[in-house]
Amino acid sequence: MSKSGYSLIAIVALAGATGLWWYQRADAGETTGYRFATLERGNLESTVSATGTLNAVTTVQVGTQVSGLVTEILTDFNKRVKKGQLLARIDPTLLEQAVRDAEASVDRNNAELQQAQRDYDRNKQLFDRQVLTQSEYDAAVYRLTVAKANLKSAQVSLERAQTNLSYTRIYAPIDGVVIERNVDVGQTVAASLSAPQLFLIANDLAQMEILASVDESDIGEIHEGQDVRFNVQPYPSEKFMGKVRQVRLQSATVENVVNYTAVVTVNNESGRLLPGMTATVDFITGAADSALIVPNSALRFRPSTEQLEALRAKATSAKGGEAQGADSPRGGQVAQAS
Repeated sequence: MSKSGYSLIAIVALAGATGLWWYQRADAGETTGYRFATLERGNLESTVSATGTLNAVTTVQVGTQVSGLVTEILTDFNKRVKKGQLLARIDPTLLEQAVRDAEASVDRNNAELQQAQRDYDRNKQLFDRQVLTQSEYDAAVYRLTVAKANLKSAQVSLERAQTNLSYTRIYAPIDGVVIERNVDVGQTVAASLSAPQLFLIANDLAQMEILASVDESDIGEIHEGQDVRFNVQPYPSEKFMGKVRQVRLQSATVENVVNYTAVVTVNNESGRLLPGMTATVDFITGAADSALIVPNSALRFRPSTEQLEALRAKATSAKGGEAQGADSPRGGQVAQAS
């Protein structure tokens, strides 16, 4: 065969291959693409998500019932304290003066009582001899009664002054850790309306709690003793566990959404969880072991634009055919006849 014959065969083969390639490209563009996933068995959980704040189970606000200048502070942040331990002192000068004044009042009223008692004893003898009139005797009895009452009132005032003086020494009410200190030496505290907070003591940080805010649509699935999984921002890849201790009945409305507070107890033996941390909480409402796991995407279908247009065209054509058949009874008869 000549060279021209071979060249002609090569050109025809190349043209055929090119045509086949274009045909396959066009055919591939029209077909629908699929993704495949392997079905597996595993554990499934149903959860309700919420957010909350970590707090100590028991916290006590330590305040003062008297006003004055803070002269000494004997503890600081993160310090462990024992019940009855001295934490701070307030300047006692004015209250010491009040105690001395109350003591003087007691002495004075005690002297008046003794004088009233002597007058009464003397008048009683005169009255028994019928030397003293009834009204004079009654006056002596009245003065003795008033003197006794005045002495009792002075004693109460002395006890009050001594109690106020003792309030200048601030003691720890419980064993715990100081997590807040709100005063410094030289600061003046005023207790005119309410006791100002000087310290905040957490009883035991080994046991903590989360106050989680749960939407009313989910609160029906939360119950006491329920397992809880949560994580905190300092350890985003680590999961912690807890249990629901209480679902409080009091609700709170925020932006027209009703929320309830679920109290979750947390074991914090490691001490890594700190008060005030924000926790993202998952309440485990259901679980299934060794279940067949199917990807969520396999349960959804999203048609392409071409499929939607073809479906609309088909629906429009069907509606048009029905309308034409309804408007042409004759055509219907012809179709039956044929």
